[in-house]
Amino acid sequence: MKIIEIIVDRDGHTTVETKGFTGSECRQASRFVEEALGVITSDRATAEAFQLENTPNRIDQRG
Repeated sequence: MKIIEIIVDRDGHTTVETKGFTGSECRQASRFVEEALGVITSDRATAEAFQLENTPNRIDQRG
C-alpha cells in the first residue's frame, strides 16, 4: 500500500513521510505536498528510496 503521511506538530512544523514507494517514486509522489507546504528544511531518504523500482521481492530460479 502506498501512503503519503503528513504530520503537523503543536508548533505547526510539518513532516511528510512516504511509505510503500520505491526509488524515485517517493519524491515524485510527495512533490506536490512539499511545494504546497513551502520551504523544505531537511530531507532524509528511507531504505525504500534505495530499492529498485518495480523489482519483485521474490526471485524464482529454476534449473
